[in-house]
Amino acid sequence: MKRHLLFASLLCLSTAGCDRSGPAPEQVVDSSAETAPAAAAQTTVETPRAETKELEWDALIPPDWRPEALMAEYDASDLADDDPRAQDIMDKLRALWDQAPVVSELDGAAVRLPGFVVPLQSDGETVEEFLLVPYYGACVHVPPPPANQTVYVVTEQGKGTRQKLFDTVWVNGTLGVKQVDSEAGVAGYILYASEVTPYE
Repeated sequence: MKRHLLFASLLCLSTAGCDRSGPAPEQVVDSSAETAPAAAAQTTVETPRAETKELEWDALIPPDWRPEALMAEYDASDLADDDPRAQDIMDKLRALWDQAPVVSELDGAAVRLPGFVVPLQSDGETVEEFLLVPYYGACVHVPPPPANQTVYVVTEQGKGTRQKLFDTVWVNGTLGVKQVDSEAGVAGYILYASEVTPYE
């Protein structure tokens, strides 16, 4: 049976933030260096609530980034899962997703962002580091979201959260524009969390 994973992936990207509204900053890419999760965990940040900006996921995508342009080059309607051409397209899409441009104007911004939790580092009771993603199932099903739709969250030491896989939360903190690689996917942003609360 044929499956159209590429189109499904693009659909997830295009619908990730449709129920929210927010600004669309200009594109500037910062791909300077990767941030090691262990080093990131040493950072503590206090975020003044009065200056916190509530973001939607669309605000993390440069307005002129058009990943669907890749699909225009291919006709995937006749491709089966075991077709070598399908794997070639998936590889190109994965590279495009991992290199997705970010919005550098958001670097250092105090933000509040909702999303789903994908736990990474835990002490058995609390989760100290996790990915925040815009839709349920991301990073578990293939492929994960693009880097500009994946946020690596680091809680302050001693302030881990008890969230489980795909719990929905609000995260307050300071946003950094840095690429972070993890076993679950590539994040284009890192968020130093001062507060993680259930989404209500």
